[in-house]
Amino acid sequence: MTEFAIQAHNVVKKFGDFTAIEGINLNVPKGSIYGFLGPNGCGKSTTIRVLTGLLSPTSGNVDVLGLEIPRQSEQLRLKIGYMTQKFSLYDDLTVRENLQFIGQIFGMSNTLLAQRIEEQLGTYGLEQLRNQRVSGMSGGQKQRLSLAAATMHAPELLFLDEPTSAVDPENRREFWEQLFDLSDKGTTILITTHYMDEAERCHRLAIMESGLIRADGEPERLMAEMGVNIVEVKAPNLRQLKSKLLSHSEVRSAAQIGIRLRVLIRDHVANPTQWLISHFPELERAEMNLARPSLEDVFVTVTGEGRQ
Repeated sequence: MTEFAIQAHNVVKKFGDFTAIEGINLNVPKGSIYGFLGPNGCGKSTTIRVLTGLLSPTSGNVDVLGLEIPRQSEQLRLKIGYMTQKFSLYDDLTVRENLQFIGQIFGMSNTLLAQRIEEQLGTYGLEQLRNQRVSGMSGGQKQRLSLAAATMHAPELLFLDEPTSAVDPENRREFWEQLFDLSDKGTTILITTHYMDEAERCHRLAIMESGLIRADGEPERLMAEMGVNIVEVKAPNLRQLKSKLLSHSEVRSAAQIGIRLRVLIRDHVANPTQWLISHFPELERAEMNLARPSLEDVFVTVTGEGRQ
């Protein structure tokens, strides 16, 4: 038995002359939460649709749960759950009716269906809302129902396409706790996001840009292997200072964070604070501190403005 829930090799997807995903390779371990981080339009959703068999790749090989995709897509659909960023259940049905409908789609017996509905209502805090029509529910309640529906048939693999884009931070945190519960029970989860804090919660992460995977690994490892040291500078005239800093090749990027400038200096510079003072004497009395890398720093170094 393979240790990977998803294996993709050199996958390309083109729409006419436009290449949406270009030669991506993936190995998603079973039972893990694997994230796709990237801006809108970078190819995250297209990748999910290829992996689920909704789209056929232009070239490359895809294996999901031991099935060849897209040839065995019909068999795969019984083993996966899929939750999109837009709520896709029925507004005019109640919470219970939505779950019942999904269970019937998957051919559950009446006994199993009744049992699973009660389990899902309890797991996702929907007991008091069982007879509530979906149209009258809040965004957070709809999100919980959507996750309950996507996992009604206890899928081995769960695809989540930007599922928290329309909810507040408290609901996002609660949602992630539910994802860790699912992962702990053996469910493999692939989630797309453009939130840095969410991406940092994943066991493993791919950073995408323009259809390419720019980095892939555990968030902590990606942060440790950036090849830069980070100095936060508190000084006057930060905008002018930023312009000066960016004229030096040793500076990978610089961005203002409140009253400080976050400066990424290539790690061949042995003493980054001393280097700053030697090149910018006005910083001799400035407050400077070495900072912990963040996933945003990783994203900047491997995409767009960070690539030099």
